[in-house]
Amino acid sequence: MRLISVAVKSAWNRRLSLSLTVLALAISVMLLLGVDKIRKEAKSNFVNTISQTDLIVGGRSGPVNLLLYSVFRIGNATNNVSWQSYQEIKTLEQVKWSVPLSLGDSHRGFRVLGTNQDYFKYYRHSGDRALQFKTGAAFNQVYDVVLGADVARELDYALGDKIIVSHGLVSTDFSAHDDKPFTVVGILAKTGTPVDRTLHVPLEGITAIHIDWQSGRRSAFSIDAEQALKMDLQPKAITAFMLGLNNRITTFRVQRQINEYAEEPLMAIIPGSTLTTLWHTLSSFELVLLAVSSLVVVAGLAGMLTTIISSLNERRREMAVLRAIGAHPYQIVLLFVLETLLIILLSIILGIILLYTILLIFKPLILGWVGINITVSALDWQQWLVLAVITVSALLISLIPGLIAYRRSLQDGLMLRV
Repeated sequence: MRLISVAVKSAWNRRLSLSLTVLALAISVMLLLGVDKIRKEAKSNFVNTISQTDLIVGGRSGPVNLLLYSVFRIGNATNNVSWQSYQEIKTLEQVKWSVPLSLGDSHRGFRVLGTNQDYFKYYRHSGDRALQFKTGAAFNQVYDVVLGADVARELDYALGDKIIVSHGLVSTDFSAHDDKPFTVVGILAKTGTPVDRTLHVPLEGITAIHIDWQSGRRSAFSIDAEQALKMDLQPKAITAFMLGLNNRITTFRVQRQINEYAEEPLMAIIPGSTLTTLWHTLSSFELVLLAVSSLVVVAGLAGMLTTIISSLNERRREMAVLRAIGAHPYQIVLLFVLETLLIILLSIILGIILLYTILLIFKPLILGWVGINITVSALDWQQWLVLAVITVSALLISLIPGLIAYRRSLQDGLMLRV
């Protein structure tokens, strides 16, 4: 206990320099824990981009490709799914609900998704979170459109605005469906998923704007918006569809049944499994983030070592006095170990306080900027293990100035040599 008191008083006498060391280490700890927290939350949000959907079905291609265009709106389908096949599969006894998806058009760089009202009823993300409307409601009419949060914010749209959809992914004058504009009837709340960057229209709306188009071009026989409403707007094909099953135990059986579907080549994927596979292909970015934050901590520990060693000359008389009054050699080394323990514990505590303060302040901003929903929760066992490794490393480092001080105290005696 006496040695602890000496260590505390010695540290207090050098409180200015040690305070700067504690602050630097605290920032390092905060960055390491913060990067790890955001990394894990990003992975969780990524894997939960779509939740509680048992299967996604599309034309036969690769699992990742199907996931990319059906969920992330990246790329295009190699083949569509006929409306007849969709109707047959959705009536399987194992199927509880289904949501059709039709892609191919865009608006000023944002993808347009044709679907039905079940999309807003059954789509889940981040576990069990349903889509919520910031303003307005789901579409009811053929030429209604519901905007994702990012679309409305970046293009400054509001309820009642008219929107012209373009054929394909590139907006040009000759590709615009300008004779059949859509009216904004709803704007979704922020989700942190590709839904935020999507325009949602009825399937019948997709059929209506293409009813006088052939082979990607407008035909010579123009059909206006009102005339199109009087025609059969049932689609002949869709891009993909989502399925929810009555019992998840049957997932693999239904998946195999769809993959072996005789009428046309189809592929069914389990979105959660495919999302995890896709994330693993991006794991190198995780390693880079962890490496950078770890180097910051190493730099902080090196700074602490430098600070302690640079103060040794000022403390030579202190060490000599301690030896003169009977301090054992191990006590000289232990004194530095205790001081380092005090520094690292204060740094960890301050780093954790800074981390949670910043998370609480910037949580809504992070959701708005990058779409990651940060859950403010207790540190997990891996993070505590990292903090334990930092503490042990710091204590091992403290042996260096401790041994140097011990050797000098033997040489100096009570006279400080200049």
